[in-house]
Amino acid sequence: MLVTGKEILKHAHENGYAVGAFNVNNMEQVQAIIEAAEETQSPVIIQASQGGLKYAGVEYIAGMGKIAAEKASVPVAIHLDHGTDFKQIMACIRNGFTSVMIDGSHHELEENIKITKQIVEMAHAVGVSVEAELGKIGGTEDDISVDEKDATYTDPDEAARFVEETGVDYLAIAVGTAHGPYKGEPKLDFDRIKVIKEKLNMPLVLHGSSGVPEESIKKAVSLGINKINIDTDIRMAFHKAVKEFVSKNPDVYDPRKIVGPARVAMKEVIAEKMRMFGAAGKAWR
Repeated sequence: MLVTGKEILKHAHENGYAVGAFNVNNMEQVQAIIEAAEETQSPVIIQASQGGLKYAGVEYIAGMGKIAAEKASVPVAIHLDHGTDFKQIMACIRNGFTSVMIDGSHHELEENIKITKQIVEMAHAVGVSVEAELGKIGGTEDDISVDEKDATYTDPDEAARFVEETGVDYLAIAVGTAHGPYKGEPKLDFDRIKVIKEKLNMPLVLHGSSGVPEESIKKAVSLGINKINIDTDIRMAFHKAVKEFVSKNPDVYDPRKIVGPARVAMKEVIAEKMRMFGAAGKAWR
């Protein structure tokens, strides 16, 4: 069931849980996400980064996402992760994405507001939901890279002004997570999440969540996080499964036999995340 990001996250916001947003680059990842969502009866967001779109093509990502959503019994949104280019955002909307992110976090506040407002007006005119980011989340994800020293936490007062002036549907906040693998254990600023949630009373997004301890994730959800992005953990599950299969079966060259176990491994990780986020059993029809 294909729905907008706003529909999914409004339900999560009102019912106190978080929806997993899982990055995809190929068919097996899409299948793993939908199988996990069906198994746990969870709403879910399929999302593609700029790197994913470059690798597979926006038409292929959109096509796979729409087919998966139409066949699924659970609510599914298709989302652009970290969009920075107007043409790319337009291409995603034209091809059927139901949610897009405009990431203007590398700009000063005034410019971020200006850019985000333009995208919101354009997307809302055709029924597409919009995510934006305020504050700078450290680490690297495809073409987006922020040095640790340049990462900045989201200011609650700036967040309130940003949402009011842009009309954005959900906001990604910087509270101590980072993109990519962690070298140590991330320390989330739970007080900041609580204050921002109280000020905005809207769905909040946590990026860079792969590798964050379960207890920290659950606490963040209890304080108002409603969308949690996962990419690295899926990649690591894929890599481990393929590596193990190839090492045990060096003469097998059928890609279906090589990638099949990876699809199963990814599904298991995704289903575990859905249960952790409190999304299991929250699907509606």
